[in-house]
Amino acid sequence: MKIKTLLCCSAAVTILSACSNDGELDISSGVGVNVTRSGCPIVAIPDGTGDITMFNPVNSTDSRAIDITANVTNLRSNCNSEGEQIYTEATFEVRARRTRADGARLITIPYFSTIVQGGNTVVSKSLGQVTLNFADGEFRASANGKAAGFVNAKAARLPDEVIEKLTRKRRAGDIDAAIDPLSDPTTRSAVLRSTFELLVGFQLTEDQLRYNATR
Repeated sequence: MKIKTLLCCSAAVTILSACSNDGELDISSGVGVNVTRSGCPIVAIPDGTGDITMFNPVNSTDSRAIDITANVTNLRSNCNSEGEQIYTEATFEVRARRTRADGARLITIPYFSTIVQGGNTVVSKSLGQVTLNFADGEFRASANGKAAGFVNAKAARLPDEVIEKLTRKRRAGDIDAAIDPLSDPTTRSAVLRSTFELLVGFQLTEDQLRYNATR
């Protein structure tokens, strides 16, 4: 599974959040960067895994053979960052549509939830299922799903020396006053290592992933 996230952007935004009202570095007052980052993972749907297309017959990818389409939506999360293990729980909705409304149908779709560290290291993964109940005569159905994961609080904490770099006061005239602290590879690597994501999506087959990537 190819994971593409907004990690680089979100890390910068989260770490370098506002020290003045507009989120820019306030060098006139000598105020540094306020760290508002928590250890809670970013919750997201990886590219290509948020929707699924089922065909009848199953070995066809012709548009005329589309049987059911579904997508993950309304992804929300709650996080408890107290204690040695940070617990995050995500809820989401699966909305589906079928091309023929005759007869009642039950369709079960598998999904995954995984904790990823630093954008590419899988810490844990679990599988679940959602069951869609199409009533006779209805084209649409929906169901709710849940995902959860734990993050080690120590691993999610930035080293003290990195925090000092990010929060050190900078004044007009300082050599690094206008330099983004994340431009330092060592600092950026430390931020990435301590950044976690809870990713949720359909557990697709290779053919289904290929279809999503090439349609």
